[in-house]
Amino acid sequence: MGNTEQQYVKDAFDTNWIAPLGPNVDGFETEFAELVGSDYAAATVSGTAALHMALRLVGVGEGDEVLCSSLTFIATATPILYQGAKPVFIDSDRSSWNMDPELLVAEIEKRAKQNRLPKAVVVVHLYGQSADLDPMIEICDRYEIPLIEDAAEALGADYKGRMPGTLGRCGIYSFNGNKIITTSGGGMLVSNDELLIAKSRFLATQARDPAPHYQHSEYGYNYRMSNVLAGIGRGQIQVLGDRVEARRRNFERYQAALGDFPGIEFMPEAAFGRATRWLTALTIDPEWFGVDRETIRLSLAAKQIEARPVWKPLHLQPLFDNCERVGGKVSEDLFERGLCLPSGV
Repeated sequence: MGNTEQQYVKDAFDTNWIAPLGPNVDGFETEFAELVGSDYAAATVSGTAALHMALRLVGVGEGDEVLCSSLTFIATATPILYQGAKPVFIDSDRSSWNMDPELLVAEIEKRAKQNRLPKAVVVVHLYGQSADLDPMIEICDRYEIPLIEDAAEALGADYKGRMPGTLGRCGIYSFNGNKIITTSGGGMLVSNDELLIAKSRFLATQARDPAPHYQHSEYGYNYRMSNVLAGIGRGQIQVLGDRVEARRRNFERYQAALGDFPGIEFMPEAAFGRATRWLTALTIDPEWFGVDRETIRLSLAAKQIEARPVWKPLHLQPLFDNCERVGGKVSEDLFERGLCLPSGV
C-alpha cells in the first residue's frame, strides 16, 4: 500500500458510507478512466465480473462462438461459458506471447466465407505486455465483430502511445491481490460507449428498474465494487507509475544476472509498446542450459522460492476438450519451457 489508501478508507468509515457504492466508487471510476484514457469506467467486484458483463453487453449468448486467446488464465474464457457460448482458442506469436494477429485475421476471413463469423473476439494482454492490436481492430471493424480486451495483467502498459484495454469496444482490468495495483479484490470495465457503461452499472446492481419498490424486468448480478475497496483503489492509482518502474527494475536485474546463460530467453518486449513486466517470465532450452524448466522450479521450491510455469494453454485444459483451436504449437512450447519468477515490488 502507499500513503493515501488509508485516508480514503477512513473517509468511508467517518461518513458511514461503507456500502453500497458511494463517493469513493464515483471517484475511482472517474480517476481510473482518466488514467487509462477511456471516456467511461464502471468498478466491479472482479475482472471476471467485468468480462462477463462485457460479453453480455456486446450480445454474446447461447450457442455463439467467441475467438479467444489460448495462453491465458482460465478466467478469460469461463465468462464465455457463463453466457452459454463456446470459445475457439487462438495460438500465440513469439514476438509478444499474445494472440497471433495473423492467425486471427486468417480465421475470421475463413469464417466470413463460411458465413459463421464469431460473435466477439477476446484478446489478452499477457504478463503486462500488449498484444498487437492494430490488425485485430482492422479485421474486427471490417466484419463488425466486437473486440474485448482482457487487460487484467497489463494496467500501465503501452501500445503505440495508448494503454491496452482502451482500443477495442470495451476493456477490463483486475485489481486482484497479485496485480500491479490492488483493491484486494476488484475489477473495472472501461469503454468509450456511454450507453454500454450505463447498462453495465444497471446489470451490476441486480438490474433493478427505476421504481420506488423492487422491480426487475431482466436479470442482473451483484457485481458492483464497495465504497471501501474503491477507496483503496483511489490511493493505489497514485502509485501505479512507481509499481511499473519497480517491476521493470526486477526484470532488468534478472536479465543482467541470467541473460548470458545459454538456453535462457526472456519474454521479449514487442517493438510496438512498453511492457510493465508485471511478471518476469523466461523460457529454458534444456539442451543448451543443461536441465529443464521443471528441474529449476523444483530446485527453487526446495529453497522456499516460489516460481511457476507460464499459463497452461486453455486448449489443453480438460474443461475445453471439445473446443476448437487455431494453431497451438507456440503456446504449448511456451508452457513446456516457460517459467515465471518472483516479481513483487
